[in-house]
Amino acid sequence: MLAEYGLGRAHHRVLHFVNRHPALRVADLLEILKITKQSLARVLKQLVDQGWIVQKAGERDRRQRLLYATQKGAALAARLDSLQSKRVSHALAQAGPGNDGAAARFLFNMIAKEERLVVQALLPEPIEAAAASRRK
Repeated sequence: MLAEYGLGRAHHRVLHFVNRHPALRVADLLEILKITKQSLARVLKQLVDQGWIVQKAGERDRRQRLLYATQKGAALAARLDSLQSKRVSHALAQAGPGNDGAAARFLFNMIAKEERLVVQALLPEPIEAAAASRRK
């Protein structure tokens, strides 16, 4: 689906985080993605030029660049999230009943130890709670 719009994985990652965290600062996005300013600038320029994301100056600090998904961007992010959710659900179903908690813990532990708290803060619920709610 991304290719239809001339976008790639980097665009998807940026759109995903901006959509989930309205008013995300560019500096915070750089920290989350662990990419260079130059790499982000290229991807962000394309997303802004095509109307997926808008940048606004911070109200208190005009030097801040805050990012927001447009309606068009939010709609694409939702479609991409839906496709990803279906892929993950299918993979978990293939792993067999009761394995989703183990899969979530495995993936979480693949994240560098020093980054886990940052990632945990971005999740809507803790890893164990997410796995338990899917088992119901």
